[in-house]
Amino acid sequence: MKPYVLALVLAAASLLGVAAEADQPPPSGVVALSSSASTEVTKDLMTLTLTATRDGSDANSVQTSLKQALDTALAEARRVAKPGQLEPHTGNFSLFPRYTNKGVLTGWQGTAELVVEGRDMPAIGQLVGRIASMTVGHVGYGLSRELRERSEGELTAQAIARYRNKAADVAKQFGYTGYTIREVSVMSSEPPGGGVPMMRAGAMAMSQEAPLPIEAGKALVTVSVNGTVQLTTK
Repeated sequence: MKPYVLALVLAAASLLGVAAEADQPPPSGVVALSSSASTEVTKDLMTLTLTATRDGSDANSVQTSLKQALDTALAEARRVAKPGQLEPHTGNFSLFPRYTNKGVLTGWQGTAELVVEGRDMPAIGQLVGRIASMTVGHVGYGLSRELRERSEGELTAQAIARYRNKAADVAKQFGYTGYTIREVSVMSSEPPGGGVPMMRAGAMAMSQEAPLPIEAGKALVTVSVNGTVQLTTK
């Protein structure tokens, strides 16, 4: 068969397929359903960001001062570090010039961060009181992966059970004897962890004399099931 003849045959077959689909009636007895399950979970993960800011006329001196502040804080944090419970790591380290409105260089300013994350919130709060080289920049709370996965697993079972019960009830109300799943999706959601921005310098000097107050709060975890079912008579 010549190439152009074959192309015409394929095109005709495609058009016949489209026409056949257009002639088919929409499926009957198909119902879209949704269900969900939610629970409030106490946040068990704390993220603390300590910051140090330095100014000066010389870039090297500013950088050296920031590194000293960071090294001192990191050494203190490493003394009490525990995997999963209290884990320190360095954050942002930046150095940039300052200019006048006329573009004249007047000095340098830099910022360094130490991030401490873990589930041992009292230990993290105590650590803040022992670090004098940096101040609290931000405090955030969230759910650890283990707690989130455990909560989602329990909620998924509840949401699916509710979906199946709803499908059975709808089938019965419409005069059908049962149903089959056509398509379904399971999704989970958790609001992003809230954070508490903290003032620096003099306003946070007291944090170096006492532990940081801890109030983790709760997170709402939700699992949703959405899909369609085919109602059946058998």
